[in-house]
Amino acid sequence: MTSFDPTDPVDPRAFDAVVGSERSADLDAGLDTDPALAAAVLELETHAASEGWGQPARLYALVDTALLAAQAPGLAAAMGLDEDDAAGSLTPVEQDELPGDVSFESAVAEIAWPPQVAGCAATLERLVLPPEVDPEIPADPTAAAEFARSHPLRQEVRMVVGVTRAGAAYCALRMRSHDDEHSVVGGTDLVPGLVQLLSTTFDDSTFDDEEQDT
Repeated sequence: MTSFDPTDPVDPRAFDAVVGSERSADLDAGLDTDPALAAAVLELETHAASEGWGQPARLYALVDTALLAAQAPGLAAAMGLDEDDAAGSLTPVEQDELPGDVSFESAVAEIAWPPQVAGCAATLERLVLPPEVDPEIPADPTAAAEFARSHPLRQEVRMVVGVTRAGAAYCALRMRSHDDEHSVVGGTDLVPGLVQLLSTTFDDSTFDDEEQDT
């Protein structure tokens, strides 16, 4: 199982871009980014920002908007989607709240999406430390989490990460200390551990095994 630990590093470029002297809206500008996925992730980031900090982790299925409009026209209408929205876009559909008695990693590891789901995304908050602190972080996960919580250079960050069944990924990060839309940093692999974890939910063999068990 791919491991995503709360103390896993965020790409140092993201930290530097937000709290450093120069900021960048997209650290992967010019690279091969899936525009539909990036748009969906940024939409979720804006929605999460409107709800404020201290929110629980959330998981979303990303569905091809044209497919959603064709198969569930009532739902599409209720969401305010029209033909213009449907062309080459992904619609986030929020899933049930993740159980509070298990870790985010454990909950996501149990998920296998049906074929009609084109991608998925997650929003969660965590603490990050600047790259120069990495050598001081304890190896024990519990001690590392406590180290991060008490460190004077800690930064609260909201991560919105999306992946597609086809293998694309996009991340959007916002620091609480720079809580404005112009300081949101985007890139394809800013949180590699979370990208990998979400990607495992599209292991077709896992979905096939679950179907056989039902």
